[in-house]
Amino acid sequence: MTEVSSLTGRLLVATPALADPNFDRAVVLLLDHDEEGSLGVVLNRPTPVGVGDILGSWAGLTGEPDVVFQGGPVSLDSALGVAVIPGDEGPLGWRRVHGAIGLVDLETPPELLGPALGSLRIFAGYAGWGPGQLEGELTEGAWYVVESEPGDVSSPRPENLWRAVLRRQRSELAMIATYPDDPSLN
Repeated sequence: MTEVSSLTGRLLVATPALADPNFDRAVVLLLDHDEEGSLGVVLNRPTPVGVGDILGSWAGLTGEPDVVFQGGPVSLDSALGVAVIPGDEGPLGWRRVHGAIGLVDLETPPELLGPALGSLRIFAGYAGWGPGQLEGELTEGAWYVVESEPGDVSSPRPENLWRAVLRRQRSELAMIATYPDDPSLN
């Protein structure tokens, strides 16, 4: 796979036809995409669990809502930190994924990263695809692939992210944002 075909840093937006309940109206930020597979986190699945309940030292550094997000159905007992850090250089304990978006090493003392953070989200679990699996789903029309923006990671209203991401597209995808939650009620 060439660098040009990598989808790392882009968003997968679930199409209304995607039948998997794990990804109903999901917006997934791809953190890694190469010939070995793909890994991402669902940006719009907040849980009722506060960050302070599981990672107390990071609680004061996350944005609103200050909860853990369900990053996907894989490894729900693991945590990933995704942060936006403006500027060219990131601090120790942060690895750039795309633009200003990167992964936080949650073993790093929070006081080292805190001053540099533009925003931080904590995810329990992740979404993962084996080699060629995501490409198959894309061919089947399960996902729209669009550019991410740093604000997607820290959206204060994650429940509206699916519609907001689609609405900002400069194509027929913008109309999909008006797709009803339950088309059978029309």
